[in-house]
Amino acid sequence: MPTMTSRLASSAPTAQQLDQRLRETLQPVTLEVLDESYRHQGHAGANGSGFGSHFRVRITSHIFTGKSALARHRLVYDALQDFMEQGLHALAIEAGPPSV
Repeated sequence: MPTMTSRLASSAPTAQQLDQRLRETLQPVTLEVLDESYRHQGHAGANGSGFGSHFRVRITSHIFTGKSALARHRLVYDALQDFMEQGLHALAIEAGPPSV
């Protein structure tokens, strides 16, 4: 019988899924999605598997041009909102427009 941890891990989002969603919605010039869940073992929101709960997103997009840091973060959160129900607990976001 699967344990609670294995059930959570099997439905947890992957860096590849987040990457694909961000590419579709924000048309990034650069994008890096890192799963840092292993660094948060034992912390709140960690699912015990070492992946799928804590991510870092580094993204540049022309869509961010002229937008505040808060607005850029909201765009990233909005794009990934449905992954929250799948176990995405925390996002570290570095978002900005491309350098000229």
